[in-house]
Amino acid sequence: MKTDLNKLKEEVKNELEGHIIPFWNALCDYERGGFYGYVSGEDLRTDKNAPKGVILHSRILWFYSACSSVLGREDCLEKARHCFDFLKKYCVDNEKGGVYWMVNAEGTVNDSMKHTYCQAFFIYAMASYYDASGDKEALDLALSVFNTIETKCVDSVAYLEAQSRDFELIENDALSENGLMADKTMNTVLHLIEAYTELYRVSGNKEVLERLKFQLNLTFDKIYDKDGSKLLVFFDKDMNVIGDIHSYGHDIEATWLLDRACDIINDKELTEKISSMNEKIVKNIAKIAFENGALNNERDGDKINKNRIWWVQAESVVGFLNGFQRYGENGYLEIALTVWDFIKNNIVDKREGGEWYNLTDEKGVPDLSQSEADPWKCPYHNGRMCMEIIKRI
Repeated sequence: MKTDLNKLKEEVKNELEGHIIPFWNALCDYERGGFYGYVSGEDLRTDKNAPKGVILHSRILWFYSACSSVLGREDCLEKARHCFDFLKKYCVDNEKGGVYWMVNAEGTVNDSMKHTYCQAFFIYAMASYYDASGDKEALDLALSVFNTIETKCVDSVAYLEAQSRDFELIENDALSENGLMADKTMNTVLHLIEAYTELYRVSGNKEVLERLKFQLNLTFDKIYDKDGSKLLVFFDKDMNVIGDIHSYGHDIEATWLLDRACDIINDKELTEKISSMNEKIVKNIAKIAFENGALNNERDGDKINKNRIWWVQAESVVGFLNGFQRYGENGYLEIALTVWDFIKNNIVDKREGGEWYNLTDEKGVPDLSQSEADPWKCPYHNGRMCMEIIKRI
């Protein structure tokens, strides 16, 4: 077992430093700032004029900040600083508050939507960059957007999601799928938890802690399906569930992120409640979603989507490794190692200039119509998988 873990650690470190970091280094836009916003899957062509997603850039800033902290690489901190400069100059709305959804290649506003999910990733990135660099401006920006969320993006029930630049509600099509239009989503709450966990870790701010506890209780009370041992996905404005969808990737990702939140806040009662929930979710996902060496994507009604999505596989490795470490189930370690083998053999794009395929079918055949870098395809899930393994083993 120790040999398997050391081999896993060595392989993911090589993947991170020899493959993922160089791919994103090549996308650094030294002329207009930030990083290029699109690489095609078919021919790995970089579109230097593509719009630049704020979520993408927040995730890139988090990635390089984390690489600097975990690997001790000064060059990664320099890339983080480059991304930080772009975000603070072009993506923050200094007049209305919060951050935009999308800017153009040169930094002008492309889409001024204020989405809570996007605000969360900005906080996550700024907190991590502050931790890596000590730059107080980043922490101030994180706390400013935290205050914006808590004053403009909350109602009496939970968190609002899609809003206009002036914080008027609009349709939440950015985070709605499967023919549904959701007012509120599990996904946004999950990544608010992730962001507030990091912000509280680096700041010790008591208001952040209070709201983080609210989000964890909201997850347990409203999002967790106790009968099905799973997280519900889409909700109306009153947090009533809509649709019959089970997102396997979000479930396994949530288990370790929520465990991490509990580790940071050190609240015994809340930890016991969340830990019990997570243990049931991991067991359920192992039983129903792990198939043919990888994790299926989701269930919508009675239809199982068996595509192998890059981020779902990455989160599976971390989630099952976390399950093994917390519950001592050797079967979970076996799943984590098996999924990593699938990633190595099928998801990692071995073409020159490639990174990871966006998705493959159940047999591991990649869909080259899907891009390898875009507003959603980023170094966050796969880079984080590598760094979590390095830290944990």
